[in-house]
Amino acid sequence: MLYFFKKLFNEERGNTLILGAISLMVILVMAGLAIDGSLLYMKKSQLQKEANAAVLSGAQELTTTEQKVKDTVQYILTAHKDTTSNANIDINMGNKVAVTLTKSVNLTFAKIFGYEKVDVKARAAAGLAAIGRAVGAAPLGIDESVPLEYLRTYQLKVDSSDSQTGNFGILALGGPGAKTYEENLRNGYQAEIKVGDVINTESGNIAGKTRDAIQDRVNGCSQPPGDYSMRECSRIILVLVYKPYDYSGGKMKQVQVTGFAYFYITDPMSSKDTSINGVFIKRTGTGSYVEGSKDRGAYSIRLTK
Repeated sequence: MLYFFKKLFNEERGNTLILGAISLMVILVMAGLAIDGSLLYMKKSQLQKEANAAVLSGAQELTTTEQKVKDTVQYILTAHKDTTSNANIDINMGNKVAVTLTKSVNLTFAKIFGYEKVDVKARAAAGLAAIGRAVGAAPLGIDESVPLEYLRTYQLKVDSSDSQTGNFGILALGGPGAKTYEENLRNGYQAEIKVGDVINTESGNIAGKTRDAIQDRVNGCSQPPGDYSMRECSRIILVLVYKPYDYSGGKMKQVQVTGFAYFYITDPMSSKDTSINGVFIKRTGTGSYVEGSKDRGAYSIRLTK
């Protein structure tokens, strides 16, 4: 009887050791797979951030040339110090850029199951949408009924000889007065304007302040005239696209915003002329899309599918 219990005890202790060894092995395998899984998740997240950054930057050049889009995407990937990813770039000029990144990740514990490495993929796309709300607009605009041809000369503010109603195409952003107008013309209106907003017009010519502010904007841009590619050029202003809202007493007193456009000032103003000459250009900028925005070449950038 004593022999039987001793044998049973030894067998149970042996079984316990075996079960313990098996359990430990399972725990180690699960821990190893969890570590490899965490590594893959981390690499996937990192790759996705790189893809997002690349398309958001590349989309800024969708109104310029395809080569600039490619160069910008590659610059961002290089800046992330990622030279091992295989990048596939799909560009639809004026619309969207997509990037697919693939990177091989070396595994550690999964090697015991024959898996040396795994390819991790990330895809991102960014497209253009007409700006519907923005900060920094100049106190000028264009009626949405005016046919807009890019790179054709327009006048945003009419000369005194052209105004029949006392309104010279000036908008009273943030309130009336020459000082407010000049500040907004120099630096842009520092409050948000969105599609649907009703804006008061400004009466009077305000010729001198217009001339000074435009001259400073022309002098402040170092890029050659006719080169619209520079991201920070004071010749380029964001203006409103509008439709008449209150036209009474022979004067247009209020307008309603329907969109935004970018205007490039081509020439300094003469001492006698108070009209602002320039061309409309397609360009991306800060701002966001609003349903119903008129597409007049001013675009925001957003991630898409």
